[in-house]
Amino acid sequence: MSTSAKQASRALDDATVTPEVSFRSDDLLPLATATAKGDPEAAATLILHVAGPMLRVVRKVLGRQHPDIDDVAQDAVIALLRALGTFRGECSVVHFANRVSLLTALAARRQLRARHQQGEAHGATIENMPDELPSPLATTLSSRRRELVHHLLDDLPDVLAESLALHFVLGYTVEEIATTVSVSPNTVWSRLRQGKRALRRRLQSDSHLAELLEVRP
Repeated sequence: MSTSAKQASRALDDATVTPEVSFRSDDLLPLATATAKGDPEAAATLILHVAGPMLRVVRKVLGRQHPDIDDVAQDAVIALLRALGTFRGECSVVHFANRVSLLTALAARRQLRARHQQGEAHGATIENMPDELPSPLATTLSSRRRELVHHLLDDLPDVLAESLALHFVLGYTVEEIATTVSVSPNTVWSRLRQGKRALRRRLQSDSHLAELLEVRP
């Protein structure tokens, strides 16, 4: 196991018992900068403070019963360490880390879905594939509906799925999304509109999905 993987694994173990991060997001910037320059002590400290939030993002996207949740969370932390060299401080370190977690988890969902579809072709089923979608949608959708929404997100282009997930899954405002992904608020609004239109078209083309989600043409 690489040094990054070991740090990620230890941090995720600690994250299950460590209280909420006490650092303000701005306080983490020096640690992120030092980590990007190869400081192993800074990396260990940074991971300790962001691993908990990152793990929660992965759980929100995958669902708490997802079979690969620990591996995906570790992959997300490793991806963060590799991505810090591109971080320019446009958003908070925590927002940047959460975005890395979100993208890693979305990719993992798609990979797992592909594996299930391959298994289904050989007689297996995906009916019990776990999903969980938090507030605000979780209060209005059944577990089956949440599963369908996640599957619909899986089918969208990456930038649209990311914007929708940041907004509806993580609860980010348009301004927060714009800062996190380094685009204008107008671009975020456009992506959200495109994503919603794509979801609506997908639902309109499948009467069963539309009925379950109570969507009408």
